[in-house]
This record gives sequence, structure tokens and C-alpha cells, in this order.
Amino acid sequence: MSSEMTKPLLEMKNVSKEYNGNPVLKDVNFTLGQGEVLGLVGENGAGKSTLMNILFGMDVIHQTGGYGGKVLIDGKEVKFTSPLDALKSGIGMVHQEFSLLPGFTAAENILLNREPQNRSVLSLVFGDRANTIDRKELQKQAIAAITKLGVELDPDMLVAEMPVGHKQFTEISREISKSAIRLLVLDEPTAVLTEKEAEMLLKAIRNLSAQGISVIFITHRLQEILDVCNKVIVMRDGRIVNELDAAKTSISEMAKLMVGREVATPDSEKQEARPISDKVVLSVKNLWVDMPGETVRDVNLEVHDGEILGIGGLAGQGKLGIPNGIMGLFPAGGKVVLNGSEIPLNNPRACLDSSLAFVSEDRRGVGLLLDESLEWNIAFPAMQIQNKFLKPYLGGLVKWRDQSGIKKVTDKYIEQLQIKCTSSKQKAKELSGGNQQKVCLAKAFALEPKLLFVSEPTRGIDIGAKALVLKALREYNRNFGVTIVMISSELEELRQCCDRIAIITDGAVSGILPASSPSEDFGILMVGKTAKEAM
Repeated sequence: MSSEMTKPLLEMKNVSKEYNGNPVLKDVNFTLGQGEVLGLVGENGAGKSTLMNILFGMDVIHQTGGYGGKVLIDGKEVKFTSPLDALKSGIGMVHQEFSLLPGFTAAENILLNREPQNRSVLSLVFGDRANTIDRKELQKQAIAAITKLGVELDPDMLVAEMPVGHKQFTEISREISKSAIRLLVLDEPTAVLTEKEAEMLLKAIRNLSAQGISVIFITHRLQEILDVCNKVIVMRDGRIVNELDAAKTSISEMAKLMVGREVATPDSEKQEARPISDKVVLSVKNLWVDMPGETVRDVNLEVHDGEILGIGGLAGQGKLGIPNGIMGLFPAGGKVVLNGSEIPLNNPRACLDSSLAFVSEDRRGVGLLLDESLEWNIAFPAMQIQNKFLKPYLGGLVKWRDQSGIKKVTDKYIEQLQIKCTSSKQKAKELSGGNQQKVCLAKAFALEPKLLFVSEPTRGIDIGAKALVLKALREYNRNFGVTIVMISSELEELRQCCDRIAIITDGAVSGILPASSPSEDFGILMVGKTAKEAM
């Protein structure tokens, strides 16, 4: 840890930033010492990403008028014009989206574009183009980076064949293989990891800190902040509202500072048990789905009218594959019956025409039209599938967009879901992750489905937005009688929101229990015991 006598490794002084006249950072000040682990928390849209973009000299900052204030490394002001400048100063960053080459091994990705080379006689004639890769040295340097990180990672494994956690470790190993690395920024590194992988990553962060590497750790999992950080900076609306000693704070204190209000915890929000209808609205028989990374072999499930059914289970066991298969996004077989009528599989349009809707876990790939406005994102599916928001002219020969109707429905959901945006005309790509997730929900709500699949509704969003999203789902279910099937990796979230919870293990349902059942009973189901054995 840095003493009072030494200059901090990183210092940000009075940093501010505007986009199109809208202030997104206001007078941000903080320091980071050598080997210190700093937790950076705040709601989606609080300014965390913008602050890191400034630190890295990203193009988006320069193209929008630069920033105010100063960034200092070792007490000297720096003005990075690109991420390469930041790298030369020993700053590395691992983003939420992976940037690995799937057909290459871990070792090849770790040393990508920095491969050690062998010179030959031909090199004298043809220059560096005639050099060959020094495979032995490449392997040695890759293993050194993996060892420095302190994780289990096979340097010879192809990225395409890796579980998600190993891809994350490959990304981080690539950054710390750059010899001058002194500060590593990790942006939501555990969002896609299993609990065991996340534990390994937190241990790796401690290893780096012990070796004198400073870490800025951005996460919505507040317990991880307490487990691994020395201090915490809480951001809200572009400002730092408090700096806390991680050893002396709590999840509830951080959450309250983040959102400016008390945040209900899962325990305080638990729903009263309510009677479940005997009427089966959705019946799934012998469902199999061919989805990469998911195992769906033989799922049998009945969903009752008006309930919220949770689907949980460990990563890769098949829970995500179920809605993706039923909705026709991946090849599937078996039988699915909705309100007495069989739904043809491998036919997304047939599902939508049957009043099924799906909020995907892949909001960027499947869920949003990123370059379009919120109005277009929310209204377009209902317009396309159900002819909503269209005005007939000339006796119905011509239909034209009902712009006022589109704006009205968009504004309704902006208010209901508290979507942070400049207006209904703002592009979806300009919103933070949590607000993009709310747009995906609004789009599904606008379809007014009979049954709604929602997959990982709160992945990667902050504690305040989580509470709002779960509340919106509960209210939508209760006020409009819409049956909801909610898939989530977080058991407590399911227990908070659902009536019953089905656990998927090895591609099949290992049991279904009331949401009020003790978490230990669900844990037993997750490791492959049947519901009877769990009782």
C-alpha cells in the first residue's frame, strides 16, 4: 500500500464531461495508491464508464469535445490521445464484451500482436516479414501471465471451446502479460461468471494487489466490493457522493448512497404466498434444445395461469436454453402447448402470433435496435406483429404510423420503468445497460402477451434498477394477469419474485418447489437430487 509520503499512482482532479450540453460528470476527485483495490459503484448511467473512458483516452471523449479537469499519473498530468497512450503508462482495461479470437488458443490470444519471434537468414533479406513465431517463448510468456494472475487456465485450449469464465481469465491474462502494467481496470468482470469462477477471480485480484498492481473494480455485486476492495467510491448522477472504507461499510449503506434512497432487500420484499390456479396455460413435454453452452435434453414442465414461475439452476445446465428453444431462436424438438393449441417449434413468428413474448438475456444481440430511438424500439414489434400504432386511411387501403400513439406508449413506459433518457427520441445505444434492459421489458409489455418469458432480467444492472425491474414484473403480472416465466441465475431474485421455482439440472427439471421453500432445498436440487430426495 502507498504511504502518505509517496505520490498516488493515479489522481483525478475536478474531472467533468458533457455530452451535447448534458453534464455526465461533475467535479470528480479521487486518488489511487500502488497495490490498492478501488471499488467503483453506482447505478447504470451514474458516469462510471465515462470516467474510465477519460482515463483511457477513448475516441468517444475526443470526438465529443474532450473533458475538463486533470488526470495525473505519479503526480504528473497526462493527456492520453488513445488507449495506446494509456497502455504505455501501464494502464490496462478488461471490458464487459470479450475481444478474443475464437479459433486461437488462450496463449495465442494472450500474446496477440506481441508474439515473440525467431529471426532467420531470410529475415536479413525480407525483413521482419520473414520472421517466425517463437512458439516455445510464446507458451512461456503466456504461462507466466496466467501464473501471475493465479488461476487455472489451459494455455492450449481454443477460445471457442472455453467456458465463459476461462475467456474472462484469458482477457485479464492478456492485459497483465504487458510487462509495464501497473493499473488494471475491470469492468463488470464477474457479471457472466458462475459463483465458483467469480471466487477464483476475486482471489486473482488479491494476488495482483499483493504484487503491487492497482485495480479499479467496477461491479454491481456489492458483496464482492466488501470481499476484495480497500476503499469504495460511490457515484450518483455524475458525482462522487462518498468515499468509503470497504472494511467499515455495508451493502445497504452502499445501495442507499447509490440510489439516494433506502433500497428494499430481497428479504423485505418477499411476496406473500398466493393460491395458484389449477388451469395449465403452457405445457412443455420432452423438450430438447441445441444451444451452444446449454444442455436441454428432456424438459417437462407445466405453467399455471396467472403465476410467475421461476426457472433456476447452475450455469450451463439448460435454464437459458428453454425459452430460446421454445421461441425458435435455436433448433428444438418436443411438444409445446399454449392454451390447448400446439405451438410449432423452430418458428419464431408462430410464437409471437400466439401471444408469446420473450425478453432475451442477450439484450444487445437480440433485444434492441441499438441505432434506433426508444420510440421505435418499444413500438416496432407491436406494429409489425399486431398492426398496433398504425392509422388506416382510404378505407384501410393505406396504413400510416400513429406517431402520437407511439410517443404516448413510449412515454408511459419511460415513466413506469423510470428509464433514464433525454427523451423518447434518444437512441437505444446511448443508454446505460440497466436502462437498455428496461427498454427490452417495455417492448415486451407493449405486445400485451398472454405469456411472457423473461431471461436474466437483472443481469449487469445495479441494485436500484434491479428493484424497479422486479417490481415492474410483479405489477405487470398482478395488474394485467399476464403469466410470466422468469429465468435467472440468482436464486434470491427468483425467491423474491416468483410463486414456484423449477430447478434445471443436466438438461431436465430436477424439481419444482414453492418460492418460500428454504434455499437449502433448492441447493440440493441444483446438485442433481430429485425433489423427493430434497424433502
